[in-house]
Amino acid sequence: MTTVQAIRTFLFYLLLSLSAFIWGTLSLFFAPFMPFRARYRFIVWRWCRFAVWLTKVMVGIRYEVKGEENIPAQPCVILAKHQSTWETFYLSGAFEPLSQVVKRELLRVPFFGWAMALMKPIAIDRSNPKAALKQLAAQGDERLKQGAWVLIFPEGTRVPVGEMGKFSRGGTALAVNAGLPVLPVAHNAGHFWPKAGWAKYPGTIQVVIGPVMHAEGEGPRAIAELNDRAFAWVEATQREIEGPQITAKVEYPA
Repeated sequence: MTTVQAIRTFLFYLLLSLSAFIWGTLSLFFAPFMPFRARYRFIVWRWCRFAVWLTKVMVGIRYEVKGEENIPAQPCVILAKHQSTWETFYLSGAFEPLSQVVKRELLRVPFFGWAMALMKPIAIDRSNPKAALKQLAAQGDERLKQGAWVLIFPEGTRVPVGEMGKFSRGGTALAVNAGLPVLPVAHNAGHFWPKAGWAKYPGTIQVVIGPVMHAEGEGPRAIAELNDRAFAWVEATQREIEGPQITAKVEYPA
């Protein structure tokens, strides 16, 4: 990374942190009195779109999207590849209202974490996987019934470029039990916003939104088959946008 890019990256983080502080503080004063959808637009939708814009302006990371025509009218479960923080910003600004699975400790972050708690996230304890799955099933179903999209990163954590983490079945189980499809999303954000370190590299992220996938039947077998199908689509699409050298089904902690 060049010196100029390093300076721009430092300024990017400074402005992003400052905006989170200001947005989070304002949200704590105004958002509790808003209806949920208006609250989402005020807290998450606007700030995440600002964050994506700031990423483009300050560090030169742009994006292109294919497959927007595949987005269904009715909210469902989004199963997205996880490589960086960028896709969290993008997806939170592209779908509304959206509830996502987050680490419980994230809500303890001053100001922005407190504001995020107003958005009905599914805040799980990653040290207790069994309890987390039960919480996802109960709260995820509730959010879907309320008309919100549910965003799940089935790999459970950010996975380096060139690797595929094994998909947890929690997302497909939620979709099958709710009688809704899943919407797979692939991208290569990790090329420009790597998992490790703070460096950012200019370039254009390729985002591909896949066709909605419905379960063929009910029960554990249908959940497993849908999960395998979603994984296969994401893996194949990642090979197209990243290159053929991808390690599949690496075990990562949930």
